Amino acid sequence: MNRTRTSGGRPRATRTYDRSGSGSAGSSRRRSTVPAGRQPVGGEFALPKTVTPALPAVEAFGDLGLPAPLLTTLGQEGVTVPFPIQAATLPNSLAGRDVLGRGRTGSGKTLAFGLAVLARTAGKRAEPRQPLALVLVPTRELAQQVTDALTPYARSVRLRLATVVGGMSIGRQAGALRAGAEVVVATPGRLKDLIDRGDCRLDDVGVTVLDEADQMTDMGFMPQVTALLDQVRPGGQRLLFSATLDRNVDLLVRRYLSDPVVHSVDPSAGAVVTMEHHILHVDEADKHRTTTEIAARDGRVIMFLDTKHAVDRLTKHLLNSGVRAAALHGGRSQPQRTRTLAQFKDGHVTVLVATNVAARGIHVDSLDLVVNVDPPADHKDYLHRGGRTARAGESGSVVTLVTPAQRRGMVRLMASAGITPRITPVRSGEAELSRITGAQAPSGVPVVITVPVAESPRRTSATSRSRRSRGSRGGQARTGQPRTGQARTGQNGQSQSQGRRRRPGNESAA
Repeated sequence: MNRTRTSGGRPRATRTYDRSGSGSAGSSRRRSTVPAGRQPVGGEFALPKTVTPALPAVEAFGDLGLPAPLLTTLGQEGVTVPFPIQAATLPNSLAGRDVLGRGRTGSGKTLAFGLAVLARTAGKRAEPRQPLALVLVPTRELAQQVTDALTPYARSVRLRLATVVGGMSIGRQAGALRAGAEVVVATPGRLKDLIDRGDCRLDDVGVTVLDEADQMTDMGFMPQVTALLDQVRPGGQRLLFSATLDRNVDLLVRRYLSDPVVHSVDPSAGAVVTMEHHILHVDEADKHRTTTEIAARDGRVIMFLDTKHAVDRLTKHLLNSGVRAAALHGGRSQPQRTRTLAQFKDGHVTVLVATNVAARGIHVDSLDLVVNVDPPADHKDYLHRGGRTARAGESGSVVTLVTPAQRRGMVRLMASAGITPRITPVRSGEAELSRITGAQAPSGVPVVITVPVAESPRRTSATSRSRRSRGSRGGQARTGQPRTGQARTGQNGQSQSQGRRRRPGNESAA
């Protein structure tokens, strides 16, 4: 079992950083120490040196002193033994220490911070608009996953969760905050909007979590994140979790974490024993057919491409070929994205064709294959894409299709990721391709994905207004109750509702 790592080897000189909050007058000065000397290669920064000894890791959740309802719910959810990152960080976070946790996606980070947040907030009641704990995440999908994962535990200790993300009704989210929510799971942009509207204040937030901090900085959220952190209660607890740590995250650590307990696994986060890595050398002219045969395999698969236009083209082709595929990218409204993920998780869709919007925040049980149809831009993208499989101890494979022009760049990328892949030349229809990926010939019979009409966004056309004026106000559409009938999803993945044009959803950033 991995243990909390403090410092090791010969003592090193340290630099002391002043991290006083810059957003409000009179904020307390928080200080931490960071090892001086040579920085690690590959963009990673030197991990902070813990001044105060960390509490030892535990062997069982029962050793943590958690509230009884949380222990009961852990058993009901089938969570019996803590993962290493949970065993190492929870004793310290429950004691109120700041924590810096690095672990690959699927390593158990959500419960590592979630149980600490809920246990330390249990028994308290939030005033309207003033949450007591905040979890900041980079994407809507990750926000929803965190909310789903923590809901049964929050319910057991009678804490109210509110999810605050873009692309959904800001009025409903404001209403949830006005009603009072102890814990808010939010993306930075939407939370800032609600604060600017006067619907939320962070003065009472005593526990703040940054999940997937590296992606938040990569996506340009650093100014928003720091502005939000400067508004939380001075001297509060901060928990920062990430799959990779780079220099931008270092700024957050130095400024906002005080003498943090550090738990870190191998920086090559994707290289775990339950995950296989394959580079398939393909000819450019044969790549499309190879991709189609992999998609036609038995079982679910996520396929990553660079652009949303490429995603839509491949999805349309797969549907025409008889493969139950659906597209996921930033050009879809949030209801569409949520529906597509639900269909993929329940098996109604077997192939999720996606951009990097699906590279984090998606957990699907028994997903054993991820395919990079387009190789990722850098090693961090590779690790996070691959992290959709081999989660929670399960096995899985990551396959990357590489044309001759891409080979040199892929060698550099894998070296940066610390991974030695298996390299195999393949062609469509060959037994070796089928052995590695389960590829097979598609049926060739076009398929149509159906969805419930009730999940379609409400229209605001004159026809809709006319129907409401004839007495259709309220009823099932307003209460959210299911309606009969189905809408068809055309071969390009776009939802169609009985031939009427739908109003595009709000696709605001995060």
